[in-house]
Amino acid sequence: MAPEEVPTFVVDVMLGRLARWLRVLGFDTWYFREMDDRELVALHRTTGRVLLTRDTRLVLCRGVGRHVLITSDCWEDQLRQVAAALSLDIRRERMLTRCLLCNRPLERLAREDVYGKVPDYVAGAAAAFHGCGSCGKIYWAGTHRKRMEEVVSELCSYGKGGKKAPVA
Repeated sequence: MAPEEVPTFVVDVMLGRLARWLRVLGFDTWYFREMDDRELVALHRTTGRVLLTRDTRLVLCRGVGRHVLITSDCWEDQLRQVAAALSLDIRRERMLTRCLLCNRPLERLAREDVYGKVPDYVAGAAAAFHGCGSCGKIYWAGTHRKRMEEVVSELCSYGKGGKKAPVA
């Protein structure tokens, strides 16, 4: 992978939490709960997205290109494996820039645009808001963000310049 290339992903149904955390990190990640293996491989082939799977039979399918066969049941270890295998460039400024539900890039929202859509105390207290133009979900920096930032800080050592693992 070229140093400036930011990978995009298609993730199999067994890896929903991994897909969500890749979105937290700002990576374009497709995840479909109801897609069979043939459709998943076809999507992977036609889009060039990196396939992330736990299915050993799936990676043996004809036409499977760049992929990572995930070995752990634990989402944190899965994320570490992907970061290391692909030398992911994990950046704080990319964090929480995609909708966690539908993967679309988020847009900055004015405070007046969120009144009536978020709790009143949040509308008055949060510094910034972002929203998804597709599904309408609204995001702000709440107490959960600190835990997410701790995970991101720990993961930074597994991406570029950190520990490496083989990628298929």
